[in-house]
Amino acid sequence: MPMFAAGSLAACTLTMLCAGGPAPVTPESSLTLTLHTADGAARAVQLVCDPDSGTHPKARDACEALEGADGDFERLAPKNQPCPMIYAPLDARAHGHWRGERVDFRTEYSNSCVADAESAGVFAF
Repeated sequence: MPMFAAGSLAACTLTMLCAGGPAPVTPESSLTLTLHTADGAARAVQLVCDPDSGTHPKARDACEALEGADGDFERLAPKNQPCPMIYAPLDARAHGHWRGERVDFRTEYSNSCVADAESAGVFAF
């Protein structure tokens, strides 16, 4: 019987080695995004990347935009879209982690269209 147990252990070990072992752990990318209006109203969504999920209406697009900027909100590539010149300021905030690095971003946009365009869709909710 000891021979059977040793063979089973060897087979299990070999299987783990052939399968490549456990998958590498990717640092978490999870952000809470909020928009506050001048009158105090607020909207918030959760954005999780790798895999793309959360309550953001376009999580995949937002994650791709952040990927292109290496998670740096200051480096998001603006979308080329016309926006009305209506002043309805929004305080935009992002709080959480991008690939394990802490994120604490805050800026103001003149309206929701500008927030969408200048954040490459990250603040489009």
